[in-house]
Amino acid sequence: MQKKHKQGLLPIICVTLAVIASSCVPVSKLKYLNDINELTEPVTNPREQKVILPFDKIYIKIFSIDEKTNSLFNNSASMVQSSSEFLVDETGSIDYPLTGKIQVSGLKLDEASIKISKALSDYVSIASVLVRFVENNITVMGEVNSQGVFAYTRDKLTIYEAIALGGGITQYGDRKNVILIRPEGDKIMYHKMDLSNSRITGKDFYYVQANDVIIVEPIRASSWYKFNNNNFMTFTSTLSSFLAIYTLLYRYK
Repeated sequence: MQKKHKQGLLPIICVTLAVIASSCVPVSKLKYLNDINELTEPVTNPREQKVILPFDKIYIKIFSIDEKTNSLFNNSASMVQSSSEFLVDETGSIDYPLTGKIQVSGLKLDEASIKISKALSDYVSIASVLVRFVENNITVMGEVNSQGVFAYTRDKLTIYEAIALGGGITQYGDRKNVILIRPEGDKIMYHKMDLSNSRITGKDFYYVQANDVIIVEPIRASSWYKFNNNNFMTFTSTLSSFLAIYTLLYRYK
């Protein structure tokens, strides 16, 4: 009878172990840079500066010490500063009050600064023109602690820093399956990234750009546990009760 009792418990124990094993996640899937010990030399990434595109918003500040410019901008200070934000239209131009349309699409910030300075030189004496991006936003979604749209002002923001804005990847997030969606002209590009591979630091998309969307996919095993957590707890509770009753019944036979 005791042998039959053990044989009866064996299938139940196997099922229990299988369920527990299916909900476990390998440590390698929860780590960043799994190959860090394999690196023998630094990874280089000569990132190019982002160019201005239609629908970008740029900040322009003009500096001048000319009295004519001073009077034009209605400022009594010896150094005149006029700063404004401009939306680049669908044609790639900004509508500047003094000059009208200025084409800036496809230019780097320093190139746009030179072009605007030349356009204004027919009207005022310009000391310098400062051009910067404003409202740089990225969207972080999926298995992160805080999904949302986040603003940043830094010239360079890495994919790791972008995910940190979203509170980091949760225990259910797959660091080997992160998707970057990037608008490039009239195309939408999709890049699949493995954040556990240190070689990502040498990739073009290691640095995020304004309007990028980052999606962290879930780990299959842990997502199963997450979305079926109530059922899993009910199952284990029922199974524990069943095993307890089963043991009591066969103990006295």
